[in-house]
Amino acid sequence: MSDLAQRMQELQLRFLLISFTDLFGIQRAKLVPASAVAGMARDGAGFAGFAAWLDLSPADGDVMAIPAAASLTPLPWQPGVGWVAAELQLNGQPMEQCPRRLLRRQLERAAERGLELRSGVEAEFFLLDPSGERIGDSADSQEKPCYDQLALMRRYPLIGPLLEAMEQLGWGPYQADHEDANGQFEVNWTYANALTTADRHAFFKVMVKSLAEQQGLRASFMPKPFAALTGNGCHTHLSLWGTAGSSQAGRNLFHDPSGELGLSTLAYHFLAGLLAHAPALSCLSNPTVNSYRRLAAPPTTSGATWSPGGISYTGNNRTHMVRIPDDQRLELRLPDGAAHPYLLQAAILAAGLDGIERQLDPGPRSDNDNYAKPLDPASCGRLPVNLGEALDAFKADSALRQALGEEFCQAYEKLRRRQWQRERGDISDTERRACLDC
Repeated sequence: MSDLAQRMQELQLRFLLISFTDLFGIQRAKLVPASAVAGMARDGAGFAGFAAWLDLSPADGDVMAIPAAASLTPLPWQPGVGWVAAELQLNGQPMEQCPRRLLRRQLERAAERGLELRSGVEAEFFLLDPSGERIGDSADSQEKPCYDQLALMRRYPLIGPLLEAMEQLGWGPYQADHEDANGQFEVNWTYANALTTADRHAFFKVMVKSLAEQQGLRASFMPKPFAALTGNGCHTHLSLWGTAGSSQAGRNLFHDPSGELGLSTLAYHFLAGLLAHAPALSCLSNPTVNSYRRLAAPPTTSGATWSPGGISYTGNNRTHMVRIPDDQRLELRLPDGAAHPYLLQAAILAAGLDGIERQLDPGPRSDNDNYAKPLDPASCGRLPVNLGEALDAFKADSALRQALGEEFCQAYEKLRRRQWQRERGDISDTERRACLDC
């Protein structure tokens, strides 16, 4: 009996969702009875790769999804069913396009240097009516709804079971709140190794959507579903730790009491890598056409977008791309709700490692209110204004592409550029009304 089948037996699971996340962040799965799991653990579950967002054709053979047994997670809302993340093979060889494998390779690169990335994500989401066109709670209408206690408790039938599920899974949830937009929420859980965080991030999105459906609602992580409201961010908290067996095993290597704001030289090199690669990184952290409606957007009804407008870092100040909230970590505020759980972590680590390897200097921090008095883009660097610019930056960033692998980069860029060309050609009703009589 395989380790996976044995673990399923211990958890009394009758079915297993063998799942992989394609290049656009969509989870694909097959539901497998327990009796067939041992064979699937050995050989994988077969998929037609062209039917998902992978750079394949109908002429390619089956993509085999090999389950990663350590990621096995029971579905708290569906007793007897489990979920497991999988990595992809084609013709018996690992696929370079596989996002989870890509992250594992970056983690292995870091481990060779005695480093382990630990991370946490703040995955914001909206709760909408089933059509997705309106906020699900008509009473949630305050101009500044953030932390609204009554609106939060009206969603207790969803948020309460969500927290209980995360506790049951051992994630260490520690708070939930109503976020800055009407109908917007966030649940925070304890940081972990970046691969564990990515697996949990992927599962979290499925769990939230499934529980919302049970309540007659639709959960959305779309970056900017409403023009006047704050968009969905995915702020990512980062620190590097010494690996087991290294001279600094179990230590947070970003912390240094003698360093500026309590951070080490290593942390600042990592930070400099994030800044240096920010335009190309945007292609992965802000991967959709809609993503660029959130970045540098005009003020919302609440008064702020809470998203960065340029490439800069600061102390405990939420108006810049990177925030240093304390002497333990960095917070990257660039990613949005569409960020791919695995590609986000992989790209961040690749950028940070390049900063370390080249000993890059982030320069002085900026302590201004970057919303009220924004930095001159010439002094701080400019983020892409649309997906096309992000793709161009990604194409030109040779260091990041070398770290991630050219085969993956070409596949991802090809599919995203096709999406950009298709969606930029759409003509909105607003544009038609404004220009029809020009």
